[in-house]
Amino acid sequence: MTRRDEELREAQVGGNEPSAGPVKIFDYDPRWPEQFSVEAAAVRAVLGDRVLHLEHVGSTSVPRLPAKPIIDMLLVVVDSADEPAYVPEMEAAGYTLRIRERNWHEHRMFGGRRVAINLHVFSKGCPEIGRMLAFRNWLRSHERDRELYARTKRELARKTWKYVQHYADAKTGVVEEILKGVPLRLGSRRSP
Repeated sequence: MTRRDEELREAQVGGNEPSAGPVKIFDYDPRWPEQFSVEAAAVRAVLGDRVLHLEHVGSTSVPRLPAKPIIDMLLVVVDSADEPAYVPEMEAAGYTLRIRERNWHEHRMFGGRRVAINLHVFSKGCPEIGRMLAFRNWLRSHERDRELYARTKRELARKTWKYVQHYADAKTGVVEEILKGVPLRLGSRRSP
């Protein structure tokens, strides 16, 4: 087992194993924004004013970009490490805490209850928030980079991965290449 495999296992909550198997990429589905809206309303109903910022991110948030049919959501709270402030209510509402990454921005991630989602939780002021939003915003308006990212995703999806996270990690190179040309202010339409 590699060091990265150990990190994946350690980040899993409740003994869940990291997902293995083929990665299936689908053409953009215009229903994805509506699925986000429904889930965002549900999260807001659970957490109320503890939701400082909630955005649709990831490939399903970019028109014309192929993706795994999992809605990525970005939730900003005061302190993502303060799990008692939000996790019990999320779990009572049917969400499942799947990831706890103390060594990476105190990132938490929930799975959905109705629709396949990855609800990423970060603390206010975390630099990853701006990066995620800037990347999304750039791909929405820059066809050449969107096509580069789509090609890379399709090529990587054809490979066999021990864990789906390895597929996500393999995209890091192209993401960083694209982000070199992206002003991070693109991610700060509002101050999360």
